[in-house]
Order: sequence, then structure tokens, then C-alpha cells
Amino acid sequence: MDSFLKQLLSRSLSRRDLVKNTSKVSSAIALAGAIPLPFSASASAAEVPDGQESVRHSACLVNCGSRCPLRVVVKDDVIVRIEPEDCPDENVFGKHQIRPCLRGRSSRWRVYSPDRLKHPLKRVGKRGEGKFKRISWEEATKYIADELKRIIDKYGNEAVYYNYQSGAYYHNQGTTAWKRLLNITGGYLRYYNTYSTAQISVATPYTFGEYGASHFDQIRHSDLVVFFGMNLSETRMSGGGQVEELRRALESSQAQVIVIDPRYTDSVITEHAEWLPIRPTTDAALVSALAWTLITENLIDEALVNRYCVGFDGSTLPEGAPSNGSYKDYILGTGSDNTPKTPEWAEAITGIAASRIRQLARQIAGAKACYIAQGWGPQRHANGEQSVRAINTLPLLTGHFGLPGTNTGNWPYATKYGVPSLPDGNNPVTTAIPCYLWTDAVLNPEIITDKTHGLRGKEKLDVGIKCIVNQAGNTLVNQHGDINRTSKILEDDTKCEFILVIDNHMTPSAKFADILLPETSYLEAQDLVDNSYASGSHHYMIAMQPVVKPMWEVRSTYDICADIAAHFGQRDAYTEGRTQAQWIEKHYAEVKEKRPYLPEWSQAKEMGVVDQQAATEQQGIALAGFRQDPVANPLKTPSGKAEIYSARLEKLAREWVLPEGDKITALPEFCAAKESHLDTSLTGKYPLQLSGFHTKGHTHSTYSNVRQLHEAAPDEIWMNPLDARQRGIANGDKVRVFNDRGVVEIQCKVTHRIIPGVVAMPEGGWTRRNAAGVDVGGCINTLTSHSVSPLAKGNPQHTNLVEVSKV
Repeated sequence: MDSFLKQLLSRSLSRRDLVKNTSKVSSAIALAGAIPLPFSASASAAEVPDGQESVRHSACLVNCGSRCPLRVVVKDDVIVRIEPEDCPDENVFGKHQIRPCLRGRSSRWRVYSPDRLKHPLKRVGKRGEGKFKRISWEEATKYIADELKRIIDKYGNEAVYYNYQSGAYYHNQGTTAWKRLLNITGGYLRYYNTYSTAQISVATPYTFGEYGASHFDQIRHSDLVVFFGMNLSETRMSGGGQVEELRRALESSQAQVIVIDPRYTDSVITEHAEWLPIRPTTDAALVSALAWTLITENLIDEALVNRYCVGFDGSTLPEGAPSNGSYKDYILGTGSDNTPKTPEWAEAITGIAASRIRQLARQIAGAKACYIAQGWGPQRHANGEQSVRAINTLPLLTGHFGLPGTNTGNWPYATKYGVPSLPDGNNPVTTAIPCYLWTDAVLNPEIITDKTHGLRGKEKLDVGIKCIVNQAGNTLVNQHGDINRTSKILEDDTKCEFILVIDNHMTPSAKFADILLPETSYLEAQDLVDNSYASGSHHYMIAMQPVVKPMWEVRSTYDICADIAAHFGQRDAYTEGRTQAQWIEKHYAEVKEKRPYLPEWSQAKEMGVVDQQAATEQQGIALAGFRQDPVANPLKTPSGKAEIYSARLEKLAREWVLPEGDKITALPEFCAAKESHLDTSLTGKYPLQLSGFHTKGHTHSTYSNVRQLHEAAPDEIWMNPLDARQRGIANGDKVRVFNDRGVVEIQCKVTHRIIPGVVAMPEGGWTRRNAAGVDVGGCINTLTSHSVSPLAKGNPQHTNLVEVSKV
């Protein structure tokens, strides 16, 4: 091992040797201890005497929604270990210590991973093969500038696309740096939506006018909590996430918790909850049956509902709606489909017993304060907008909105506390595509219109995407649907002519780059970041330091973009005469101007966590003013009320051109999804519903290359024992999961914690195809569909039918 370590540190190993000796590499890194790895001579970090430990401050910036500071212990410019920041009892945030989870604590292994990108690279083989040659930074930045100029001159700025990604939530490098550069050069094709929240973010405003929710802290006042697919124990599991706020609220209220989910998740266990197992894609059917029980058992105050809502019954239907077009008509079967939405009807669809549906309706109606919320899993389906609107309707029917301990049916975001980012400037291009349709904008741009694909800013896309900038994101390939289709599109460099990728590691997406640039990792970067979007009522910011010198030739993207801007003659316009460090100091001064009691920057930049000392009872109760007086405090809907019946959606349903089987409805109806258990055209061939889930082992695909995390939380497909027995599969067997889109091999976890007929795989595993075309990397997106949802044109990646067999 000593000789292998010397080879590794001297960089005399080829990439083939590294791949061949992966286990040795991991062990060598673990043994490296105080031996310094190769560093850039121009980089700087705090100097300390040799052999002495020092403490530096950084943060985990992945897209888990949380935000955790990291206390990094360094010796001889090598990371020794990572600890939680010191948070004494009198100085805590959200009434608990901000402890990073196992992912954040593993950051040193990610920094020292053998697949780190070290130098600027240029493609030499076929796109996607991953063959590159080393080039200088001057060559790289000039080549990028020349390609941008060529494409803009030939096709216009709409041909340049900044790809949706979420791998690094920096404030002063990364996304904002690239968007600032592209705007200075004339702009770029915009996107809207996210892969995570397209359906919920688009559908919710049709009911409430805008997205809104009460913080989990409100559960202190609840006696019942009903979650649809909410798995905070894995998605927000750190001390910097919402899970701690939720647990402390539950400790205070002792509320009963019910979790509705196809899997018996860790959240069910840790929240001492009742598990109601449900078939994927059927949440709207469950809500419909709950509404049937509420109406037929006179558990609804209909006068109250009509005061605040449009379309519950015929008396509040908008002008032009059919006389039997109310929600009550739909539920009772007096509407156009003539189908009463009884619990027995829903049992056949959802798998939940009719008696339990009735009981749940009575529990919600009888609660003093019921907090109803949905995670983002139920909406990440081909009919996801229907689930969103149905769940949003449930608080309105039962009166559990606008009062202490209640909610809107949505997942709350964190309060923003105003930590600035590098300004990205004005984008002259107003055209925007749904982010999930970028492959169509490469392959068939001529078919993309406002009526067919949700194009915004113009009626028809005039030019296809010819240049992609992909910063810190694996959505270019790995996190996008139908990987085999996506790869084939990108391999053709006559379609998209130039792909720029910037990342830390040789990801599956990085292999499709024409130019591949190495960026600093979180622990090599300087920044000032906020408490992130799902950290509850926390109010801190983190002053990040480069805890070690940036290794090899890795650089901050702020500096990279400044050099590219110089080739356009725009360096001064880009930097405004400031270094990245000076932008950070400027942004801290802006925060301090609003909060003069904060320490001076000279002190704050050495603190790591900086408490903004803002009030923690921030977001209060969603819809509180509306509940108190709906006339004086109208919603931002056309009617000013909550719209159970949406005239806007009825209009869209008439005007838009939808694929066969897709529906947009004025009411929150249940619509059977393609590739669900109700799709009889496919269930004979592929009888199992495949859904994805977040795992403790990685955040999306970030940390997926850290082998130690695979030991702690291996990627496995979950399968019920009944389904496993039929296929001769035992726990721990390697299985083949397949459909018409691809084949994946992965280890199987046989467990009663998932319902029969459904299997589930972690998302984020790095795709890796063998010679037979089988994905032995275990990436679920080899199997997922690219057929977007009807309204939002959003990610349908939890809606798939597959078969599974033992390898």
C-alpha cells in the first residue's frame, strides 16, 4: 500500500490504474493523513506551523434543502476530519445544534476522490466517450469565448442555454457567475420550473394565487398531522434542515402523525407515525374519497367553504362553467363522469381500505388543528398537478387553513434573510422553456410552441439549443429522464454544437463535454451563503473559508468567467473592479447595514456561522389574513378566493394541444396516469410500478462517488416479499430491472416496508453502461420516462412500469 500511495501522490498513475485499483485508492486516501496532495502554487490559505492542527470553516452546499456549516480540522494543509460547528446552549439556531449529516461529514473524501478533475480538458474522442486531452487555462477560456461568439453570430443568443442544475448553491461563484457572463454577452435561453417542483409550483397558484405554506413550527399548535409522501428524515435529515424543527414541534404538541406513502420510510419511524400505504399516482383519488365522506356525513361547513372558495358547489361556480361542473358534483357523481367518488371506488385505485378512508376523513374533520402537507414525491408524476390541487383542496374543505397549527397542503420553504448573491444582470432574451424539455429543444426545436410545450415569451421557438453551459450539475445526463435517449441526442454534435461542463469530478455528464473545467470544491472555496431554502426558521449565514489550498489547477468559476469576459473585452464590466473576496465583503456589508449589531467583517469571516439574530417566528400562519377577512385580504387569484374550480385551467384545457391521454381539468380530479398500475396496455408486460426516492447516501448524484457512503447506505431496489417470492429473489440478490427504455442491475432489498406491486430505487446513482448496454451503476433514470406532465410540462420520473428478474 505504501508504494501505491507514493504513486498516487506523485500522480504517476494512469486513469486506468486508478479505476482498476479503486479500493486501494480509497484506502490510500484514508491512510494519507498529513501527507499533502498536489496544490496550486498560486493559491493561499492560512499558514500554520507544520504538524499543528488548525480549524477552518466551510459549508455543505448540496441541494438537500438544508444548510450545514462544517468545522474542518486541517493539518499540514490536509483535511484531517470534519466536525459540527461549536454551538453552545445559549447560542443555538432553531433551538438545536446544526449538525451535518453523514453526507456533509464525508466531504473530505469527496475532496480527495480519485476522480477529481484536475486540469482544463478538451474532448478528443467521440462525444460521451470521456476521452480528453489536457490544455492550459488560456487555451480553455479563449476556446470557450470563440465558441460563444461563433454560435451567437450564427444562431443568436437564444441558441445558448444555461442548463438547469443544483449541485452547488454558491452565492458568488457558480450559477450566478455564469449567468452574469452570459448576460454580458447578450443573454441566453431561459428555463422555468425545476426538476423537483415543477408540478407543485405551477399548479398551486391556480388554487391560491401563489405558493405558500406555514412553517413546521406551527405544528406546536396541531393535534393531527397528515403528510402525503413527506420524508424529512432522509431529504432534510441534518441539523440544518427542517426535520429538527418538525421534531421539536411534535415534542411540544404530541400531535398524531399519519404518513401516506408507498414506502414505510424512516420518517414514519422517527415521527412515531401511522403508515397508510398508497399506490403511486393515486393521491387525488384518496382526497376525492375523503371529500365524499366529508360531504355525505355532513362533516363540512359548506357555508364556510363557499365564503372562501370558488366552485365547491353550484352557487359559487364562475360564469361560463357548466351547471353540474362543481367540485361537489364531481365528488357525488352528478357531474359529467357520473361516478360517485366513494371510499370503495378509491380503495380499488389506491389500495387503502374503504373503512380506513372513512375513518381518516372523520379524524381530519374532528381535529382541532390539522396540519396537512405534501412532499414533492406525489407531484413528481405524469398526473402530478392533479395530486397537488387535490391535496391543496383538503384544508379548504375542512377549515384547517389560516389558523394556528394549520397549513395549505404544501411543503413550507424557509424564510429568506437576505444574503445577497453576485448580481447576474439583465437577460435580454425573454424566451423560456420548461427545464425538463431542453432535450426536445436540441432535437426538435421546430415543434416547441406555447400551446404544445409551454413555451413562454413567444409563440414558437425559432432556433434549437446549439450551446449548453452545464455548471455543477449532473442533469445533463444522469439526472435527466430516459438516459439512453438523452445520451443519443447529445452524442450528435451536429445538433448541439458545443457543450461546456464545469464540475469537481468526472461525472457521467462530464463525459459529454467538449471543454471540461475543474472548479474548486466547497472546501476549497470562499463564499458567504445563507441558510438555504428548506432550513425552517433558521436565520444564520455561513462565512466559508478555503480550508485547504485549491489543488492542481482547480479555480473558482468567478475567476474563470472573468477571464472569458476578457476575451470579449468585458472584464471590467464583469468584475466592476472587484475580486470575488471583495464581492463577498460588499454583500456582508449590505446585510450588516440592515442589522447593525452584526460583527465587523474582519471578525465575521473567521466565525463560520454568523447568527443574524432575526426573529424565529417568521412566516407565521399561511392564509391568516385571508381567513380573518377574505374581502380585505384577497388572494392573488382572479376571484380573490381559493379557486377549487379554475376558469383559467378550463380555458387552457380548450386552447392547449395535449398528447393523447393527457388532461387538464378545471377541478382537482383524479386522472389515471400513463405507466401506472391502471395502464392495462403495459401492466401485462411490466407489472411493477417503479418509483424513486432520496437516500441518506447521496443528495441527488452528489456524494454518489464516495464509496464510504455506499457502505453506510447502499443503493438497493426495495421489493415486497410477495413480489420477490414470485420471482425467486432473496434479500441481497443482484437483480435486473428493465422496461423498453433500458436495463439496470442493482442489489435488491426484500422488505415489508414497501407495498406489493411497487418497487422503489434511490435516485442519483451514477450511470455506468457495460459492453452489453446494461447500466451497472444502478441509475434509475435509465428506466424513467420523458413524457412530461400536462400542465407544468414537468418531471414525470416517478411514473414508470418495469419488470424485475434475478441476475
